[in-house]
Amino acid sequence: MNITSKFLLFLLFTSTLLFAQKNIDPTSEDIILAQKIRETHDKDDIAILDSNENITFGLNKNENKVTVNHSVKEKMMNINHRAYIRKYEFYDSESKIETFNLKYQNDKNTNCLINDEFYKDNDLFYNDARVKYMQIEFPVQGYVYNYELEKKYEDIKYFTALYFNDDFPILKKQIVITVPEWLTIELKEFNFDSAKVTKSETKDSKNNTIYTYTLNDIPAMSKEEDTPGKSYLYPHILLLAKSFSKKGDTVTLFNSSTDLYKWYKSLIDLMKDDPSIMKSKVTELTANAKTDEEKIKNIYYWVQDNIRYIAFEDGIAGFKPDESNHVFENRYGDCKGMANLIKQMLKLAGFDARLTWIGTKHIAYDYKTPSLAVNNHMICTLFYKGKKYFLDGTEKFNSFGYYAERIQNKEVMIEDGENFIIEKIPIENYDSNKESFKSNMFIENNKLKGTCSKTYLGESKSQFLYIYNTFKNDKKIESLENYLSKKDNNIRVSNIKTSDLKNRDIKLAIDYNVEIENKISSFDNDIYVDLEYMNEFKGFELKDRKMDYQFDYKTNYESVVTLEIPTGYKVSKLPSDLIVKENNFDIAITFQKNDKEVIYKKSFIFKNGEIKASEITKWNAFIKNLIANYNQQILLSKNK
Repeated sequence: MNITSKFLLFLLFTSTLLFAQKNIDPTSEDIILAQKIRETHDKDDIAILDSNENITFGLNKNENKVTVNHSVKEKMMNINHRAYIRKYEFYDSESKIETFNLKYQNDKNTNCLINDEFYKDNDLFYNDARVKYMQIEFPVQGYVYNYELEKKYEDIKYFTALYFNDDFPILKKQIVITVPEWLTIELKEFNFDSAKVTKSETKDSKNNTIYTYTLNDIPAMSKEEDTPGKSYLYPHILLLAKSFSKKGDTVTLFNSSTDLYKWYKSLIDLMKDDPSIMKSKVTELTANAKTDEEKIKNIYYWVQDNIRYIAFEDGIAGFKPDESNHVFENRYGDCKGMANLIKQMLKLAGFDARLTWIGTKHIAYDYKTPSLAVNNHMICTLFYKGKKYFLDGTEKFNSFGYYAERIQNKEVMIEDGENFIIEKIPIENYDSNKESFKSNMFIENNKLKGTCSKTYLGESKSQFLYIYNTFKNDKKIESLENYLSKKDNNIRVSNIKTSDLKNRDIKLAIDYNVEIENKISSFDNDIYVDLEYMNEFKGFELKDRKMDYQFDYKTNYESVVTLEIPTGYKVSKLPSDLIVKENNFDIAITFQKNDKEVIYKKSFIFKNGEIKASEITKWNAFIKNLIANYNQQILLSKNK
């Protein structure tokens, strides 16, 4: 090839490239808009300029199922200098993605590589959930892509909710739901009070009812951890399909909680349990029990200790419990399988036990709302001596009669033959989770020495046992020493004694000796003592937080450290107290003295297991004061 030919080829390649870039690069108006949006959303790289979702319904006459067509069109803009995102969509055996596409601003296809694979998660052992995704690069500020999605649901019961918020901020969002005359559906609105959603209702030429929802300036969903579930936080629509008409007949879907229960029961009726497989184990667990309660505990605790929890979601198996004999033989199961195993083992032992559906604290709805969105968990209810006991096999180290925070005060649906029973899980007080620390200290050779005692109740106990059981068997003592010393090289823990850590029905207690360096400073006739060595909540500032913070459980932590005053010395100065009282937390840091000792008390109470967003400023101010308080010292002076 001669030089002229090479040059002509170069010109051809260059012109092709330039043509490909035509109407793709951002205009000056695009860049100005991107900069303006970035001023408001300085934590986000991408903004959705316009999002339109359209929902229509069809009828699968052969299977008597209402289908759902869900289409999405979005215009995405890079508001930062350069950005990389992953756009994704899930589907499973009850849905399929028919279009998943990305176009340039000029509406030409990008031919972006689309990945399609099983969804993997640490909590999911096997499931039929798949995910389509593409890696998208936005090369410069103001760059725009158009995104398209067409998704079909084979059964309307699995299409539960529409949210306005997304992973990215949205300038304008419109949701259009077209309901045919033959379909009866309720659109239940949540969290609209705090959002300026506009809604209109019209009819088209086919007598379809068209609902149009519009919302502007929508922030991205929070990426903060330990927040309430999104059903509490964001405006959304729950779609409740009641019934449909077919050839003049009405086919009921989920018109009421009774219909929801009937469907759940139909799945239970599909099970083919073989309890005989576990009969010998039940006999073994109950043979030496002196009371019925002991029999119940032996069975409940055996399931907690011996069945590994692994979530299992595979089409209908996401709602149908696995057979108890499978869970027993495999030694693993999801919440439904574990609940069924507890039920069948208790029945073998002669007790009345039943499967129970529940939505955890993460979900805002109750059973007045007939939807699969209402529950995400299953437990077992025991009817015993006129009371109901709720047994959750997934809660490791939970004692009989105690209920984890995540299910407290939540409605449950208990099987009762052709009927069902609605109950509420009792609420536990923060005192039921009390954790106490006591230490008696003295000064020797410029060190703090003494004895310590820790006690745990409720979920503080369960949490400790969970941590303890993650320690390797051949390193439990060493690991426990590190845990108690917080891996601080200045703190040496020894002579550890514990209560029976296999008995989850008693208060958990740990006693040990401690020796602490770098806390004593002596100058002439004065001794400076830093009595703070546990530093509870010291680094717990909720910096830049916007959402409520939720603890794992309601907390009542109490610490009492007593320092023996050395002979010939008196207390010249004590650190100041720190008292804070808010709706959701009470904190008290106090110092007292007498002729023989200094008593340093700390109390942290989180009555509702949360810090509200409205309290975060006060909480962060408290943390600064707490750190200042922790840095104070006790001054002991020699008697004159």
